[in-house]
Amino acid sequence: MQAVIRPNQTMIGTKQSGRKTFMRRALLCVGSLAALSSAMGAGVASAQSARQGDIVIPDDVKIFGNDNPNMRRATAVVNGDVITGTDVDQRLALIVAANQGKIDDDEMKRLRLQILRNLIDETLQIQEAKAADIEVAQAEVDQSYARVATQNFNQNITAMDAYLKRVGSSPESLKRQIRGELSWQRLLQRNVQPFINVSDDEVNENLARLKAAKGTEEYRLGEIYLSATPEARQQVYENATKIVQQLRQGGSFVAYARQYSEATTASVGGDLGWVRLAQLPAELQVVAREMETGQLVGPVEVPGGFDILYLIDKRQVLTADPRDAILALKQISLPFPKGISEAEAGKRAEAFSKAMKAAKGCGDVDGVANGLGAQVVTNDQVKARDLPGQIQNSILQLSPGETLPPFGSLEDGVRILMLCGRDDPQTDTGPSFEQLQAQLEDDRVNKRAQTYLRDLRRDAVIEYN
Repeated sequence: MQAVIRPNQTMIGTKQSGRKTFMRRALLCVGSLAALSSAMGAGVASAQSARQGDIVIPDDVKIFGNDNPNMRRATAVVNGDVITGTDVDQRLALIVAANQGKIDDDEMKRLRLQILRNLIDETLQIQEAKAADIEVAQAEVDQSYARVATQNFNQNITAMDAYLKRVGSSPESLKRQIRGELSWQRLLQRNVQPFINVSDDEVNENLARLKAAKGTEEYRLGEIYLSATPEARQQVYENATKIVQQLRQGGSFVAYARQYSEATTASVGGDLGWVRLAQLPAELQVVAREMETGQLVGPVEVPGGFDILYLIDKRQVLTADPRDAILALKQISLPFPKGISEAEAGKRAEAFSKAMKAAKGCGDVDGVANGLGAQVVTNDQVKARDLPGQIQNSILQLSPGETLPPFGSLEDGVRILMLCGRDDPQTDTGPSFEQLQAQLEDDRVNKRAQTYLRDLRRDAVIEYN
């Protein structure tokens, strides 16, 4: 049986006019099936009346051999729009690539089911936007695709196309996802945002609370939320535990959040942004307070399901953070000869370090590096926060002209960072009235969006293969 998704007939007269378009499309599908059935019946009668040779087909037909694995079979039909196994495979390929292929068979099966659910949601969003006469031009999709190629892959479009095909996906798959996101954003802008209101008094109250919280800690958290009914609690817990295992083995948190999380933050890779403990459910407050930057925790049971948390960063409210300093750095790199032993590499690294320390600051280091056959890269816009955690504090203790200890590998050679300058951050004054108002509005839009999508699912009849 094919999976068929169409709105319930009770929608007629009870939902907005845009939804009625869905019903008309569903009725067209039903009518087509009825016509096809009649045509088949007529065909059988015609064959019987003009019989030439008997073709005998038994009732208990048995097919010998396997299905053709290259055949595009429908996994779901969403109001006439087909989602094939190939569509699922191509989305899955992006997740596998993001995790360097480190996904076991059981996890792969769960991923396929989740991706199918995501594609169904995406299709409903696109269809609802069309029903509201919201169109996303192909030129806009192509422009966003080109921006992804430039920003995320540092490649041109041709190279991006080749990469997607190489990992088993396709440009069309990613463009469909872009179309879905653009359609949903515009639908929310028309049907949700105009009805969101945040009063001046509410913004001022929040500003006052923020100032009162000065010096307390803020947490930038990533979340993966899985809802669970009492009956499905154990199954969801086991699934969440396996997700945590995959993440600890090197899986991409952002990729898993996009595909698994049922929170509104899924579209941004689970990023909750900066929050204070008081803004979190009580169960998560206890956990987040004890977390260190880069730590993964979960599954944590919360009302309605389970959460997986990842602490991206931590800071103090309305307090200047030294890690927001802008650094001017020079990286000096010395390659190792191919086949060098670890002992010999260690000696060369030590001699290299001594030579760099002997250099008289950043103005002299280029000449010293040239004499050693080393390369120098300069960057005067490095935020300390963006450096690896293990060297952030160390580099903030340096004075201009001083260096960190050498680091590297036999393959990459040895490297040294020299601090050439530093611009300390100004005291954080917090968000402005307009910024906080926009943030509160965005939060409410996200909550309404979740309800909106839940309504679309509820009004659909879903049959799976």
